[in-house]
Amino acid sequence: MLRITDISYSVEGRPLLEHTSAVIPAGHKVGVVGRNGTGKSTLFKLIRGELTLDTGEIELPRGARIGGVAQEVPGNEVSLIDTVLAADTERASLMAEEATDPARIAEIQTRLTDIDAWSAEARAATILKGLGFTHEEQLMPCSAFSGGWRMRVALAAVLFSEPDLLLLDEPTNYLDLEGALWLENYLVRYPHTVLIVSHDRELLNRSVGGILHLENRTLTYWSGNYDQFAKARAAQRAVLVAASKKQDAQRAHLQSFVDRFKAKASKAKQAQSRVKMLEKMETIRVPEDAARTVFTFPEPEELSPPIIATEGVSVGYDGKAVLSKLDLRIDQDDRIALLGRNGEGKSTLSKLLSDRLAPMGGKIVRSNKLRIGFFAQHQVDELRVEETPLQHIQRALPDVAPPKLRARLAGFGLGAAQAETAVGRLSGGQKARLSLLLGTIDAPHLLILDEPTNHLDIESREALVEALTAYSGAVILVSHDMHLLSMVADRLWLVKDGRVSAYEEDLPAYRKMLLSGDKPAEKPKSEKPKAPKPSREAILSLRSEARKAEERVNKINEMRDKLAKKLADPALYEDARKGELETWNKKYAEVMEALGRAEALWMAALEKLEQAEAA
Repeated sequence: MLRITDISYSVEGRPLLEHTSAVIPAGHKVGVVGRNGTGKSTLFKLIRGELTLDTGEIELPRGARIGGVAQEVPGNEVSLIDTVLAADTERASLMAEEATDPARIAEIQTRLTDIDAWSAEARAATILKGLGFTHEEQLMPCSAFSGGWRMRVALAAVLFSEPDLLLLDEPTNYLDLEGALWLENYLVRYPHTVLIVSHDRELLNRSVGGILHLENRTLTYWSGNYDQFAKARAAQRAVLVAASKKQDAQRAHLQSFVDRFKAKASKAKQAQSRVKMLEKMETIRVPEDAARTVFTFPEPEELSPPIIATEGVSVGYDGKAVLSKLDLRIDQDDRIALLGRNGEGKSTLSKLLSDRLAPMGGKIVRSNKLRIGFFAQHQVDELRVEETPLQHIQRALPDVAPPKLRARLAGFGLGAAQAETAVGRLSGGQKARLSLLLGTIDAPHLLILDEPTNHLDIESREALVEALTAYSGAVILVSHDMHLLSMVADRLWLVKDGRVSAYEEDLPAYRKMLLSGDKPAEKPKSEKPKAPKPSREAILSLRSEARKAEERVNKINEMRDKLAKKLADPALYEDARKGELETWNKKYAEVMEALGRAEALWMAALEKLEQAEAA
């Protein structure tokens, strides 16, 4: 059991935690949530004993081992599998001991059996495979891998060592979708206590049974997954709002009595009594709504479809094709998620479509006026740390006045204070928002986003979903965030075995396939065969029909507004113009009838389109 009792902690005089307590039962998996900057990572450091509490104490059972991923493993010549095996220090020590005494040898063998040392290599290999490393890669030295991949090795090592309390701080930030799904499944079966800081809703819904919420310097434990927590918290807030309004009315009533009768001798005692009631009344405080995070993407002009088309394209590096026979089409209203394991070519495809990588063969056609916005995680690391966000955007838009530039920054949740703060002092989420702003600054027709949610809290992720839904350009997404993909994407492309093809199933089916080892899910024998999925051309035709129907409705609405304005003219109702009035009324009735028919056709077209896209 982890017991947190009356703890307080301040940074440079600013309190992060104030006299707060919580209890985490042994073996529970708990998500730690709260807006960026509230102190979640600091809480982990306090639990590990890396920081000293101002007040209170944190208790764990005697001898309990705490584990977490503090930093990437060194880039040395030790193989990945040996690096992970070394994380179990007891096993490594016993295996290295050169005992000669028969009794000691027996003790070592018994203990190695007790800790299941003989299956250790197989367990380590399974964890590394789940996090994306092939058998061949597991035998390679750590120095052969980049920082992000070495973070995966560090995660594999701490999972293999199985500490009694596992502390994970945003572990999916350096995982792809496949690795995130594997971790999600692994944590459910983890035999000890887990605290995980995460903004990944799917992970918090599937892998934890409790939520530790950090807000206003206070920890509150809620039973259930994230969606249950959000629902219960909203209900609690609604109760507090109602109680607060009731109390305000009661307070106003008492104050009114005091104001009316405090000067009258006959009512003085009653007035004084109500003053005391007001003094003793404990104010019901409703949690303040934090400033809402927003993203405001500029709107591009409409281009004729398709905006990109490829025919028999191959693409790769140094004369070696990574992807070939690409016959793809992208329209401005497309929302496409790229699926596929690491190394299959998702980034290569993104570079091809964004014109950052030339095709090796085949034909690729882009609209003449096409503008493409590109966001990748490495761009966040390439920001100039000594410059402010305002200076970054001034360099991109040198002819725009500072007030308008500040408004653009505010449209991405970077207020006046952040606009003048050096990038090096901004949080990871604020840097990510700045990079997103710079990537969309010229109103692109196509927005390619590679892991855009890393470092964004849940509120910022929801704001990004809203912005992408409202955005009138095409979107191509690569992300480990299943919630983002499910809310934004309406088409799935699978990048596999050097090809890119439409994935006909949905995201839950893809998740199930990955967790079952790439085997397609078996369909029940009684299941009826599905109707054939509408072709791409059929869906485009239905979209065109829906657009034309909407345009008809808009034109008739304009006619109705003009007629209504005409009929609002008082002079029209004079006796001498009764015949003219009758004509205008007849025209208005005809327009309203036409509007009803047009709206019915529009609704029918939208329904057909929705059914086709859902098929």
